[in-house]
Amino acid sequence: MNRTAPAIEVCGLTKDYGGGRGVFDLSFSVRKGEAFGFLGPNGAGKTTTIRQLLGFIRPDRGSASVYGLDCFRDARQTHRQIGYLPGEIALPEDETGLSFLRFMAGMKGLRDFARAEELMRFFDLDPSGPIRRMSKGMKQKVGIVAAFMADPELLILDEPTSGLDPLMQGRFVELVLAEKAKGRTILLSSHLFEEVERTCDRTAIIRQGRLVAVEEMDKLRQDRGSRWEITFSDRESAAAFAAGWPGSAQEGCRVTLTLTGEASPLICALASFPVRELTARGQTLEELFLHFYGGEAG
Repeated sequence: MNRTAPAIEVCGLTKDYGGGRGVFDLSFSVRKGEAFGFLGPNGAGKTTTIRQLLGFIRPDRGSASVYGLDCFRDARQTHRQIGYLPGEIALPEDETGLSFLRFMAGMKGLRDFARAEELMRFFDLDPSGPIRRMSKGMKQKVGIVAAFMADPELLILDEPTSGLDPLMQGRFVELVLAEKAKGRTILLSSHLFEEVERTCDRTAIIRQGRLVAVEEMDKLRQDRGSRWEITFSDRESAAAFAAGWPGSAQEGCRVTLTLTGEASPLICALASFPVRELTARGQTLEELFLHFYGGEAG
């Protein structure tokens, strides 16, 4: 293992399944000790990329390496450095969660099960029952414990909070931030902007199998807007406001717009209009793409 190499390096990675499915000419790197997001809608190619990083599938072109080792050719060596949480967890249904975790501990060469027990307590997980009777959230917790319990140098997490309730999602974020503080390298794949925003330093954005950009999270936070919907008392007021606010769209008494930066100018502009209702939310991932990268052409 080359200690001076990036934790992950992807160069021109391509896996073409035909019909526009797969990933195409991906290039990015993840620094050691960095929490790196891999952000994109479902079906964008995130899992295909991760499977190549783990050596499960061979790329058609390009290369992927972990600490300087080829992900396909040297998969046995790279797996020793990786804690992996798959996006779709398939666990042996006839086993208990505890027997599965003890089996995984043996596979990883762990002599001490204390870290696994600590993680079970942290996630309020009782793994003594059969896996076939577990909810999706419980199975997800078992997968999280399995991924983290060996204190790996590199964590590859594919949609890690799928099935978790909001409280456990918050605890997962706490865990990732704690591992990041220890100097672990983390690749977190998600279609949820908020999940990546709370944990990552940088993120790659992938769409339709192609890399859109690699951005610092601070920049994405600044450029991500909020979506506002304003209902006026009458159509005339809505039309008058929309005419004076570039980029807004009117439909009857309702005006919608995207706002970046402070909301104060919008609030001041609305003060002289009869507003019946005002709602705001963060942009969805797709709206972020359309806004930040200029729509389909971007």
